[in-house]
Amino acid sequence: MPSQPSAEPDDPLALGIRDGLPEALTALLEVYPRARWAQDPGFAGLVQFWLDRHGMFRKLSGLLTQEARATEAGGMDPAAFAPRLSRFGGMFLQELHGHHMIEDHHYFPVLTRLESKLERGFGLLDADHHALDPWLARLAERANALIAAAGQGGATADPAGRLAEDLATFAPLLDRHLTDEEDLVVPVLLRHRGAGLT
Repeated sequence: MPSQPSAEPDDPLALGIRDGLPEALTALLEVYPRARWAQDPGFAGLVQFWLDRHGMFRKLSGLLTQEARATEAGGMDPAAFAPRLSRFGGMFLQELHGHHMIEDHHYFPVLTRLESKLERGFGLLDADHHALDPWLARLAERANALIAAAGQGGATADPAGRLAEDLATFAPLLDRHLTDEEDLVVPVLLRHRGAGLT
């Protein structure tokens, strides 16, 4: 079984410790507050797509947690959950990993050039991705163990419980990262009208 992902350093801005971005990184959020994003002329296109992707990650995380809990409790047939876990779990992990890769290697460098004073923030988001990577690997192992048990007709309550527990621990880390990323990235995209990233 996989070990617990390693603890983060004692950094007040590390994922799992911070409760938001420092004021120095949210100055543009005051100019482009969340409540007005959807009405901004620059919203359609990349910004809307980006937020829709984040919404999908949150929805899949919740769905997988709910169905793993139901399987653990005997309220969902493991034979029904296993293919759904394979489909939606695979989509969740692969799409999230791909999303992080394109941000780290393309979007963040471009956005840093546009708003160099926010370089620390983009570095923080990149560090979040590295902090989340062991969790993605762990969730894949948990899911594979449950799928294997269901395929062999074995007991699935324990693997389902372990998956559900890890998903429940992972969800607030993911949400913290996504929320902070939105607060940092969306105002930059709105200010620069997509920054040629579309």
